[in-house]
Amino acid sequence: MKHFKIQYVLLLIGLLFSLSVNAQVHGLNNEQMQKMMDQNIPVIDIRRPDEWKSTGVIPGSHLMTFFDARGKYDLDKWLAQLNKIVGKNDKFILVCRSGNRTSQVARYLDGKLGYNQVYHLQRGIKSWIRAGDKVVSVDSVK
Repeated sequence: MKHFKIQYVLLLIGLLFSLSVNAQVHGLNNEQMQKMMDQNIPVIDIRRPDEWKSTGVIPGSHLMTFFDARGKYDLDKWLAQLNKIVGKNDKFILVCRSGNRTSQVARYLDGKLGYNQVYHLQRGIKSWIRAGDKVVSVDSVK
């Protein structure tokens, strides 16, 4: 029985490693994100409206809430909005408050839905603001 458990654990480790190697989700620091923005790579801010108002948003961002305050989401509606901006083979960057939500969404988009060039701001808008990078009022975004 002990031998079986060891094999099982090794199989799980191998599976997890293979999933991480094949993932196309890329975490960005602020400098890398700015370089991509300079190349007109779309930025999708998945936070809620109250969060946008609280901190401001990165100029040019597409504001598309993914999770509501209770953690619920409407994937079909969100994907319909996303697909107006990017296709499955296009590069795009996801932004949230701290990078946790975007990491989850990016992994899902890549692993389950076939979006193969998903990037996300690793430490979110908080690190962007802390570094003194530019934000604008949500009211100034179309």
